Amino acid sequence: MKSHLGDAGSHVKQAAQDTREAVRNAAGAAGDELKLGRANVKADLADSALAGLAAAEEAGGAAREQMDALMDKSRDLIDSAAELVRERPLASFGVAFAAGFILAKLASSNNGNK
Repeated sequence: MKSHLGDAGSHVKQAAQDTREAVRNAAGAAGDELKLGRANVKADLADSALAGLAAAEEAGGAAREQMDALMDKSRDLIDSAAELVRERPLASFGVAFAAGFILAKLASSNNGNK
């Protein structure tokens, strides 16, 4: 009976050692998976940040293009106005005088009503 108890104790001891080893291996594998998962999350975040920067750069480029187009249109409008003044100086003076007169009347009527 003592020999059976001794054998049973040896088996229990061996089972405990095997269990400890299995737990260590599982913990090591879980730690490796955690490291890999953390690396994947970092990579995904970096990809997202790069995509955001690229989108912001594209938006800035589009805004610059629209600003350039708007500036070109305003230059064309100023050139057209200057050409009209050169072609018809008296008419341009008359229109400017009339517009100034109307604005002055509107401004003085608004100040009187307050």
